[in-house]
Amino acid sequence: MLRKRFLYALFATSFFACFSFGQRPMPIPEESPKEKQIKPAPDSFPAKYEGGMLGYSKKLEGTLKFDTPNKRLVFFNKANKELFWIPYDSIKLAYPHSRSVVSNAGRAISVVPYFGVLGSFIREERRYMVIHFDDQEIGVSGATSFKIEDQDLLDSALLRLAKEADLKQRGDAYYRPKEEKQGTSQDKQMSKQNMQEFNQNY
Repeated sequence: MLRKRFLYALFATSFFACFSFGQRPMPIPEESPKEKQIKPAPDSFPAKYEGGMLGYSKKLEGTLKFDTPNKRLVFFNKANKELFWIPYDSIKLAYPHSRSVVSNAGRAISVVPYFGVLGSFIREERRYMVIHFDDQEIGVSGATSFKIEDQDLLDSALLRLAKEADLKQRGDAYYRPKEEKQGTSQDKQMSKQNMQEFNQNY
């Protein structure tokens, strides 16, 4: 009888010991932060024009090309015909943009009875390169965007555009610093001299 009680007590002790050990939180291994390595962008890559350029209202599949010698970004259509370009010195801002939309498979499922609601959960991420620029020919500002399928390609294209257009970085965006108006420093110096003369006279 005593032996049975001893065995029961030993079993209970072992059980609760294992249970308490299993309840301990598992330590999470620390990951050292790594800088994102951006690959060099190719000279040209596929992109879809989404609109924004004067005279080109339709969305078009095509190719973007870095025309480094002429300092411009050029868009070609599927027939490899040059449609328009953006001079590097006219670019004011460039940044990535993404949005989540229902995929084609999701739209197809949405029309199926009883399963339609599931279609809204099948989504895909769409990525864009957005460029703000000054149209030097007609003297207005504008913005255009190009859909790019691959995130790595988008990052590398933006980085190359920023370097060739001499843009500054802020987060994941690139911008052209506002130029100081000509004569500002001279005006400040003249104002300082006038103030000194005023103090001397009065």
